Amino acid sequence: MFDFSKPVGDVIGQLFVIALLIVLAIFVLTTIFKAIRIIPQGFAGVVERLGRYQKTLSPGLNMLVPFVDRLRPLVDMREQVVTFMPQPVITEDNLVVSIDTVIYFQVTDARAATYEIANYLAAVEQLTTTTLRNVVGGLDLEEVLTSRDSINSQLRGVLDEATGKWGIRVGRVELKAIDPPASIQSSMEQQMRAERDRRAAILTAEGTKQSQILEAEGKRQAAILEAEGDAQAAVLRAKGEAEAIQTVFQAIHAGDPDEKLLAYQYLQTLPKLAEGGANKLWVIPSELTDALKSVARGFSKPGA
Repeated sequence: MFDFSKPVGDVIGQLFVIALLIVLAIFVLTTIFKAIRIIPQGFAGVVERLGRYQKTLSPGLNMLVPFVDRLRPLVDMREQVVTFMPQPVITEDNLVVSIDTVIYFQVTDARAATYEIANYLAAVEQLTTTTLRNVVGGLDLEEVLTSRDSINSQLRGVLDEATGKWGIRVGRVELKAIDPPASIQSSMEQQMRAERDRRAAILTAEGTKQSQILEAEGKRQAAILEAEGDAQAAVLRAKGEAEAIQTVFQAIHAGDPDEKLLAYQYLQTLPKLAEGGANKLWVIPSELTDALKSVARGFSKPGA
């Protein structure tokens, strides 16, 4: 508290001391504020001392010399993606195509990115446009449309080499879109449609061919199986007839038939010779006539 009973000079002196203390406190706080710098993760800070490069600050807490060191704007050290506006490019066959490009790059040296180039984003864009025109200018439209990977590799190689002195590493270059003129697009669509129709016709013909081959193969296998079945049936029938004949032959010999029985069997066989409308001529074996004689003798009375 001020003692107003004291002379005015003493009061003024006290006020001056208080003001001086306040100014001193502000100066100390300002000095501390300027001496302490916190760099976020993923960024780097370039420090200049009396206008000259001094050092590069890494993420975390850093100390500076107040009123002597100056911190320039922070440099983003993360990988960045830049999309450029579509650029008209003339191909080798004098066609204008519009190409949309995307570049992935990263600052690796904050000092070089600050002092070696004034605006590295604008420099990368202009360099990309120039390199793209040089690369695409040596290719015709078909090669441009079918060689994206090759174009990307060439662009990346040229850009990475040119931007290395700027402290920038180009990680990847991608062609987002390649748009030929409208007339060329119409011709390409017609060509693609004709190619699809041709492939469809080839596939249809191939399917028909395979179907016919499979059908013929199936018929051949069926004919083979049918012939094998008929052959096996004929063999089985022949075996059956042979066995039947053998059985009858054995039965006849076992029964020891006389002439009368044989004659009777011949008579039963005779009607079968007349079966069928095409039988115009009968051949009667001599054994049959002998059998008939035996039958006649058998039915005749003894001594007649």
